[in-house]
Amino acid sequence: MSLRGFGSDNFSGVLPEVFNALKEAAYGHQHSYGEDVFSKKAIQDFKHIFGEDIEVYFVYNGTGANILAISAFTRPFHAVICAETAHINADECGAIQKQTGCKLLTVPTFDGKLNVGLIQNHMHGFGDQHHSQPNLISLTECTELGTVYTPEELKEICDFAHAHHLYVHMDGARLANAVAYLGCDPRDLTVRAGIDVLSFGGTKNGMMFGEAVIFFNTSVCPDVKYIRKQAMQLHSKTRFIAAQFSAVLKDGLWLKTAGHANRMAEKLAKEAALIPGVKITQEVQGNEVFAIIPRNKIGVLQEECFFYIWDENASEVRWVCSFDTTENDIIEFVNLLRKELI
Repeated sequence: MSLRGFGSDNFSGVLPEVFNALKEAAYGHQHSYGEDVFSKKAIQDFKHIFGEDIEVYFVYNGTGANILAISAFTRPFHAVICAETAHINADECGAIQKQTGCKLLTVPTFDGKLNVGLIQNHMHGFGDQHHSQPNLISLTECTELGTVYTPEELKEICDFAHAHHLYVHMDGARLANAVAYLGCDPRDLTVRAGIDVLSFGGTKNGMMFGEAVIFFNTSVCPDVKYIRKQAMQLHSKTRFIAAQFSAVLKDGLWLKTAGHANRMAEKLAKEAALIPGVKITQEVQGNEVFAIIPRNKIGVLQEECFFYIWDENASEVRWVCSFDTTENDIIEFVNLLRKELI
């Protein structure tokens, strides 16, 4: 029998608390399109975490969240600066370019993180009618390489962006893992750092489906409801997204589950690093482990315990832990590694 895989936190199931919330929302009639009691409660739950001066919009998925967030601040002649590894560049099938019309200006990085020095390479062509106009910087927290921006790093980028009249978007599909790793207030990584808009992840952290877009800069919000509708991200029965968020936000469950996933990833990296032939390539700060392993062993290992190849040329793979990863899952996989590599 194959072992439970480490392919993605999207592979995991649904938290019992989320499943119960969906069952509770399933009975009776409620107003549609976000005018229900569940949506109103979830918005208040978000305000309890991020502050009163926000606006929250629920959407189906992460790509939709990023499209809505970026579309609200850009026009088709604008450009978005992001890391080369950013999900909006590498894993969304050109959705940002197609739906917003914006050009992506990508930046090579070693650890997935942007900084002011790297961003400055694209800070030119302003006012030139022949040049896409940089208007927004998109950051990912945790990054696609599992690394975490500190509040100080984020604030430096946001201050630079705002000084040059640019906006800052955060793809927070794994924001929970970053907050759990740093042990900080979620506001320190978002509104206090100067983030204008956040794609807040739910699916990777125990929800069945659904994400939220949180606007800290609410100046664009009068038009957001129209953008969401045109982007086909307005769920008629919004209560089924909102009820899930209330469940994961209650009593800090979203941070407890993320913290567990982080600890499992740390344990996996620590144990795997002891095996000859395994080289951990990034510091484990979230719930992802990146490792170089012998190329000729990847297929054999994947048959027993699925995971993705990250960089085929470098023989680098990615292992992702979830809220439901167990220590036994780690032990069994490490034993498989040891068996095949030694």
